[in-house]
Amino acid sequence: MKISVFGLGYVGSVSAACLAAAGHQVVGVDVNPLKTSLVNAGKAPVVEERIGELTAQVVASGSLWATDDVTAAVTGTDVSLVCVGTPSAPNGSLSTTYLERVSEQIGEALAEHTGKHTVVFRSTMLPGTCLDLLVPLLEKTSGGTAGVDFGVAVNPEFLREGSSVRDFFEPPKTVIGELDTGSGDVVAALYEGLPGQVFRVPIPVAEMTKYADNAFHGLKIGFANELGSVCRALGLDSHRVMDVFLADRKLNISPAYLRPGFAFGGSCLPKDLRGLVHAARRADVSVPILAHVLPSNEEHLRRAFDLVAHTGKRRVGLFGLSFKPGTDDLRESPLVELAERLLGKGYDLRIYDSNVSMSRLLGANREYIDSRLPHLGQLLAGSPREVAEHAEVLLVGSTDPTVLAALPHGGPTVLIDLVRVPDAEQRRGEEGYVGLAW
Repeated sequence: MKISVFGLGYVGSVSAACLAAAGHQVVGVDVNPLKTSLVNAGKAPVVEERIGELTAQVVASGSLWATDDVTAAVTGTDVSLVCVGTPSAPNGSLSTTYLERVSEQIGEALAEHTGKHTVVFRSTMLPGTCLDLLVPLLEKTSGGTAGVDFGVAVNPEFLREGSSVRDFFEPPKTVIGELDTGSGDVVAALYEGLPGQVFRVPIPVAEMTKYADNAFHGLKIGFANELGSVCRALGLDSHRVMDVFLADRKLNISPAYLRPGFAFGGSCLPKDLRGLVHAARRADVSVPILAHVLPSNEEHLRRAFDLVAHTGKRRVGLFGLSFKPGTDDLRESPLVELAERLLGKGYDLRIYDSNVSMSRLLGANREYIDSRLPHLGQLLAGSPREVAEHAEVLLVGSTDPTVLAALPHGGPTVLIDLVRVPDAEQRRGEEGYVGLAW
């Protein structure tokens, strides 16, 4: 395939050289004459493992060359990969200046292109940037229609500086945000034969995946560093602690807990986070990430309450009360906290949880609920249907099959989903359905 790569920084230089090495004909495009001259001389414009040798090899073979002529690059290729920078603006927002400029230039070149061409954005950009900003620019300057006269896709990169060539050829995944199937097919063909799962998704989903990755990477580093600082202050070897932590592939290094849902609770997580933060403060160690986990959890719970308040309705049904399915433990359950807030604001509340019975609540569990919901016995219903018939607003905090069977479809009842019920995707189009975090 004939490919033009716009922007010869780290991502563009590596993408261009690797695609050329994979057998494609590639032209690199950059406004900086030093970068284009370096590439044409067989030298990489960036310092990166293996990129120097690879660039020399593909330039010598005639598979890669560089220019500053946008029109020639676009009209002479089938695909344009946009790899320009998206730096932070002074206020922290994303600067799309380079993206806009290149999109306009590519659009103008497309007006002179007689064949089908696909524009693929590799640059990191927030959801909505492509469809709301860049596609209109391409259509305005080209005079064509995206998805008809030219293709558009978003293909975020997951290349680490220092190992980007290796990462290109051994990707953990390939993400293709496609405007239409044809555009996605073109991008998929670029990476044919490479390992890793391929995800073909809507464009905004593809845009967001890079932010999800990088935010989590930053969070992991910050978590490890804060925990290390606490360990040091307590006289412990943090690496020995983390060796044990990392050995757990069932919960710690796994998909566990990484699905958006309701707030966490129970007798362990809140208590232990408070204890760890308190120990850090006593040792005079600042741990802003750890210190804000519980406030973040509290904000998530508040969102659920606000969704009820915004309906303006007063009769509320709550499915689920224990802190997680399969237990009757109510201690620090976010559903108990939500019920307490609703009662405190005068809502007419009914609750159903098949695992919770006043006669079976004992010890600390009974003491906790007596202090938070002293009249729980009067609020508990005998069946999901009883709750559904009572409520104008249903809060779903349980995936109990009897609860799911009682949930209405459409109609006047507002259904606020706290757990993402199995048919959430179908319900999203229904009147009255609201997902907490999806």
